[in-house]
Amino acid sequence: MLVIASVVLAMILWGITFVVFKYANLSFDPIAIVFIRLFISVPFLFGFALISGRMMKIRKGDFKYFFIMAFFEPFIYFLGEAFGLSMVSSTMGAVIIAIIPLLVPVAAYFLIKERLSVMNIIGLIISFGGVLMVIMASEGQFSGNAKGILLMFIAVLAAVGYTIMAKKLVHTYNGIIITAWQSTLGALLFLPLFMIFEFREVLHLTVQPESWYAVLYLGIFGSGVCFILFTAGIRELGASKANVYANLVPVVTAIVSYFMLDEAMPVIKIAGIVVVLAGLFLSQLSSSAGTNGTRKWKNWFSLPRV
Repeated sequence: MLVIASVVLAMILWGITFVVFKYANLSFDPIAIVFIRLFISVPFLFGFALISGRMMKIRKGDFKYFFIMAFFEPFIYFLGEAFGLSMVSSTMGAVIIAIIPLLVPVAAYFLIKERLSVMNIIGLIISFGGVLMVIMASEGQFSGNAKGILLMFIAVLAAVGYTIMAKKLVHTYNGIIITAWQSTLGALLFLPLFMIFEFREVLHLTVQPESWYAVLYLGIFGSGVCFILFTAGIRELGASKANVYANLVPVVTAIVSYFMLDEAMPVIKIAGIVVVLAGLFLSQLSSSAGTNGTRKWKNWFSLPRV
């Protein structure tokens, strides 16, 4: 029961990150939010790895894989997500990001010949229909900024590329070390952008307290505690069972956004969220009948974003 509670808590904390970003964005621009978030998460993750005895040395030949992985995520992923969330609602962003576990098997099928099940295809089609329902208003018009929606989908594609690359590393290194190093390299990639475009502005900002709290939350909870809680759940429940709880994320975001950000919740948006979750759930049903290798593969791409 405690394990299930930890997984559910991880999903709640992760769902809240999409809402918290809006508070961070009151004072900081997207690049500053991402850089500060990563700057906070790196010592937290390495500290946890050291205390828990999971610190590992990286082989020199593997750094190129870590760099490519970090380029996809957090660099491209966070650029897409951060700028996208500054243009679309928290709920819409969370629903679009929620289709990542559906697209990874499709990419794996074409790029590395992983098996693609019928339920993966059905779940993908149904969830895409749900996403369209969320991003369309009741009159059949876009209910969000088209550029923001496109940026969120760029984040999704970056996450897929990251996951494919991560497969080269998951059998050699534990998840905490991988996440810590990808956050470190991601911060280094963001550093020039931060220094060129936003450093001087940040120095002269009058930062609202809620923005500081929001960035601290994103760095500690969004990129640290969520990952630790969820990996503990995967270890005890198995990837297939733990992954089902990830479907709670857009629901949590929708509920919290309604109360904290006064986001409108028309019937079509509620129905779209339900359809997305149905597609995700159907795609997860196939995992329970898969091979051990498939379960290990799902283990990785079910992890929360850093």
